[in-house]
Amino acid sequence: MISLILVALVAIEHLYILVLEMFLWTTPRGRKTFGTTPELAEASKSLAANQGLYNGFLAAGLVWGIFHPDAAFGRQIEIFFLICVLVAALYGGATAKRSILLMQGLPALVALLAVLVL
Repeated sequence: MISLILVALVAIEHLYILVLEMFLWTTPRGRKTFGTTPELAEASKSLAANQGLYNGFLAAGLVWGIFHPDAAFGRQIEIFFLICVLVAALYGGATAKRSILLMQGLPALVALLAVLVL
């Protein structure tokens, strides 16, 4: 049960990122979250929407794993998508903003360890 809750939290986080990147990118909240100016946000909104869509796919995969009728296969799906989140966090942390490692990578790592151990 703990691992399912942790996986669900990672999925919710990525749904929130989807909303920020796809729908709130040019708003004051989106600009503050990502540290962009109004001009940069406007110029990059289609790129951000694309990133948001990918975060949505990560969330969808995690939800698929949680609700898959075959628990063993669902666990494999969760492992795959949590590793995808970790790889994305490592890349984002190395190339965009170091805090991505903590904000996205750490929850995914904790959830992955829980899925593997529990």
